[in-house]
Amino acid sequence: MTQESVITDEMRAAIGQESPPYTLEVDKTAIRTFARAVGHTDLIYYDEEYARSKGHRSLVCPPGFLGHPVFIPGQPFGGMGYWSIKTPLKRILNGGTEFEYFDEDICAGDVLTATTKLAHLRERAGSMGPMLFIISETTYKNQDGEVVARMTGTGIRY
Repeated sequence: MTQESVITDEMRAAIGQESPPYTLEVDKTAIRTFARAVGHTDLIYYDEEYARSKGHRSLVCPPGFLGHPVFIPGQPFGGMGYWSIKTPLKRILNGGTEFEYFDEDICAGDVLTATTKLAHLRERAGSMGPMLFIISETTYKNQDGEVVARMTGTGIRY
């Protein structure tokens, strides 16, 4: 017996579609908080004078952190992720996140603009039934319009 695909024509049509751009702010408190939470001890994440002495403009954004989305009541809140795909599969699992950096000097005070697109869909049978793998790609540009990072995320619906 073959299983019917959980990938609909509507889902296939969404592949490659990009979200509207959304803004992320990189601030000192968030950098310090993230670095502390994940166990970074390098002073470039905590001490601005030290970071400058190492050639950076300010505190350095730690790996895996690219600021916080700016929320303004009444305005759309950015991005789209695997949670936005309409599917009868209700459970969600993070299948992993990969970062590629093009500029190692993302610092406090930077304002990033991001867009997210649905890059790929695939499915397979799991022990609990069908599984849908949703791969999204987010591109981050700095205030000068330069691409500074790309994140690929995998969401699993089952």
